[in-house]
Amino acid sequence: MLRILFLFMLLLHGAIHVLGFVKAFRLGAVPQLSKDISKPMGWLWLLAAALFILVAVLMLLKKDWWWIPGLLAMLLSQILLFSSWGDARFGSIPNAIVLIVALLAGTAWWFEQGYRSDVKMLLLKNEAPAETMLTEKDLQHLPAPVQRYLRYVGVVNHPKVKNVHIVFKGQMREKGKDWFPFRSEQYNGFEQYTRLFFMKAKMFGLTVPGYHAYQNKNAAMRIQLFGLFPIVSIEGQELFKAETVTIFNDMCLLAPATLIDSRISWEAIDDTSSRATFTNEGQSIQATLYFNTTGQLVNFVSDDRYAVSDLKRYRFSTPVTDYKNFHGFNVMSFGETIWHYPDGEFVYGKFELQEIVYNVGPL
Repeated sequence: MLRILFLFMLLLHGAIHVLGFVKAFRLGAVPQLSKDISKPMGWLWLLAAALFILVAVLMLLKKDWWWIPGLLAMLLSQILLFSSWGDARFGSIPNAIVLIVALLAGTAWWFEQGYRSDVKMLLLKNEAPAETMLTEKDLQHLPAPVQRYLRYVGVVNHPKVKNVHIVFKGQMREKGKDWFPFRSEQYNGFEQYTRLFFMKAKMFGLTVPGYHAYQNKNAAMRIQLFGLFPIVSIEGQELFKAETVTIFNDMCLLAPATLIDSRISWEAIDDTSSRATFTNEGQSIQATLYFNTTGQLVNFVSDDRYAVSDLKRYRFSTPVTDYKNFHGFNVMSFGETIWHYPDGEFVYGKFELQEIVYNVGPL
């Protein structure tokens, strides 16, 4: 609703600027403007109108950089208002609103650029060499259910995976609070393990961006209102261990071809489960993987993940369903994230896979 009102204000404010053009070229009576306006200034009034309309169009197209022409439109408009202050001074009110909203959008955009910059560096470091194929020989050291899973996904005789791009939409919540919708984008690299996860959540009608970065022996989580006001800012060894579980979870569910990595040690349990120990930068975590008879991975369980709320360890699981074919690979398309607290299970996330692409080239 607020977005619709803002768009309407932009269009109306832009249309009012056309009066300055009409006045300058004497195209009609404009009693609202008593002062004469020169033709060069009339063109500027028309330009301001066009800029406000352009900003509205960019917002409708969901272009995150709309705030740049928005600030230009506001600045030009305010200069023109000063030139006809007696008649047009009240136009400063919508200009003030545009200024505030554009600045907030700009800080959110700038916050996201940190993520974009990290992604560019990741893809430069994790570019896949051509024709490095995963074969049956690469599977031989894996437990039988893991081998069946990789064959089911369809990774054999395809290029080994060096990076992956993933898009989710879904819902999340904190304990005792309501669900909120989100959309996320992430890039993972598997040469030097990296996970860059950027989420835009909707809370109380506002977009709240969050960035989880797991790279360079460190993990950090930052959630900032408008990309400016910190809501959550965490980093440290507990978070690094928690995110080591998370990236291994991604590997198991979303990039199964990476499970051949020598940094993973496997223990056979039975025909439908296996235990893995994953080590990165001196940090080791364990997880148990559960499969069905079709060969699908159906659950991932670990006791090594810390909850962000209190930085304490609880059992963490991610049951998944609805396998679908994405670009030739059979991958789960729906999953839940669950904390197993002493007082019972708590589902805090629901994820719907929208897109997944392996071995993305440099941006």
